[in-house]
Amino acid sequence: MRILGVLAAVVLLCAGCGEQVAAPHPAGHSPSAGPSVEGIRLAGGGTFTRPAPRASAIVYDTALVPSGASAQVTVESGAVLATATVIVKGMLHSRTYGAHLHVNPCGFKPEDSGPHYQHSHTRASAENEVWLDFTTDVRGDAIATTTQDWALVPGRLPRSLVIHAKPTRTSGAEAGTAGPRVACVTLTER
Repeated sequence: MRILGVLAAVVLLCAGCGEQVAAPHPAGHSPSAGPSVEGIRLAGGGTFTRPAPRASAIVYDTALVPSGASAQVTVESGAVLATATVIVKGMLHSRTYGAHLHVNPCGFKPEDSGPHYQHSHTRASAENEVWLDFTTDVRGDAIATTTQDWALVPGRLPRSLVIHAKPTRTSGAEAGTAGPRVACVTLTER
């Protein structure tokens, strides 16, 4: 808290003298670490369909993802932060689903989307991956957003959002698991 107070005082003192003061970077994230990632934007979505060539929103389990259900996903990254949002409509009502970014596009089989996208390839956690679990309302609609204190890396971007049958386990040996893959949205650069 003392450091934030000192930083705020320096910013206020320098505000009138025409100098810019850079905000501190999160631990382990220097402004020169890696290539610039200003303006990365991924998106995908639509009404869920059975697996087909070029389908962008795929359903694998129609008992958990009803006919007519849809999703829209956006992932945006600047130099230091990454924010992801999923909006779903028409899913089962009052149900919690797990949702995570994955490394490959959706495919004919649920496992085609590969493993979870991880920032540092160390372990499954909400800090190292992008988890977007959501609980639907009485209409089956939901919105989930998360922001990470790290940027996406060009050339190593997530390519899908997978919706799982269960909420994500947050601790223990099964941390990051969320049951079977029930739907998938392929993400493309915009």
